[in-house]
Amino acid sequence: MGENNDKLNRRKFLAASLGGAVAAGLSGIYPQTVMAQETDKSTSEVKKKIITRKLGRTGMELPIVSMGVGGTNNPALIQAAYDKGVRMFDTAANYAYGRNEQMVGNMLSKLPDRSEVVIATKILVPQQRQSLTPENAEKQITTMVRGSLKKLKTDYIDILYVHDVSTVDDLKRPEIYETLKKLKQDKLIRAVGVTSHSNMAELIDFVADSKHYDVFLTSINFTMADDNALMTAIKKAYNNGVGIVAMKTQAGGARWPNPESIRNHSQKTIAKSCLKWVLNHESITTSIPGYANFQELDEDFDVAYDLALAPEEKSLLDDNDIRLGFEFCRQCKQCLASCPHNTDIPTLMRTHMYAAQYGNFYLARQTLDNIPGSQNLTQCTSCDNCTAHCANSVNIPRKINELKLMYA
Repeated sequence: MGENNDKLNRRKFLAASLGGAVAAGLSGIYPQTVMAQETDKSTSEVKKKIITRKLGRTGMELPIVSMGVGGTNNPALIQAAYDKGVRMFDTAANYAYGRNEQMVGNMLSKLPDRSEVVIATKILVPQQRQSLTPENAEKQITTMVRGSLKKLKTDYIDILYVHDVSTVDDLKRPEIYETLKKLKQDKLIRAVGVTSHSNMAELIDFVADSKHYDVFLTSINFTMADDNALMTAIKKAYNNGVGIVAMKTQAGGARWPNPESIRNHSQKTIAKSCLKWVLNHESITTSIPGYANFQELDEDFDVAYDLALAPEEKSLLDDNDIRLGFEFCRQCKQCLASCPHNTDIPTLMRTHMYAAQYGNFYLARQTLDNIPGSQNLTQCTSCDNCTAHCANSVNIPRKINELKLMYA
């Protein structure tokens, strides 16, 4: 949108949105009342087209910018995202201890047509998978799904993800994929997916060859541009009909990078260039950035109309110092062998990201609590062996010490 729209406050944003946005579907044309660029009165309003892509073999067609709901507790922001043209909303059963799904469900219940939106949620975090056996899996998984359906106030879930997978062995468990297949046949879910923060290339490669999973939600951003294995796996999965959804697109909270980045680039430039870099990979159907406020929603969804890089955006992406300045942990686990205490450094880095960059202290606390006691942050002695093994030059001891101040 134009610069004037960047200055919209919440009241003006909602007033503009309510002018006719509810009728927006997946055709890609957004209502003129919302899309108009504010110029002088002699200039006619200009319609813009939302870029959409198909989500692999699911057949779902989505705008390339969706919404990760986990970082907000503001239902008005979800409604505003829908009014603006967002059509996929991503949540999880464990976000805010279930309240996030309830918030999405309350929004759903007000829609004139449930089929206008795609709802993605996640179950079966690692601890839940550990409790499954061939004998109890169907009952436990079905109970989880019905719990999510109740909170979401819907008869079906569009995409149900097996959450936070790091090993292929979990994807090979027949008690999991056979139960999900049955739930799909019973029309309680439309598509089965996998989410992962680590070992993504191997997992995506497996899913590309498997017929059990339809969608993969993967971390990807411009700090990972040299991860050839990941890029190759994504392309293979796309060619095999797997829908690819992108998360961590803005390097784990690119609105709050190092001070040097902010001095040289506006927060708007940082956010939009990061998101455009991801979505210029046509193998990726859509992204799920989280919006903390209405301005961030406006900035991010503007990318859905045009992926061309402005000169200032290209300059940022070409700057290697900026890439390293984000200190984004790729979850590659190369640091683990260097730790004399076997500390779970990658999970601690995700905890830090959720707390310090997302401001999502519920998710940070949950992530921290899932680390076994023998591997938690209290074991770290700040020896700094790990930093030398980090591909993105993350100052790991500093971040762990910050976590200790918050949670130890």
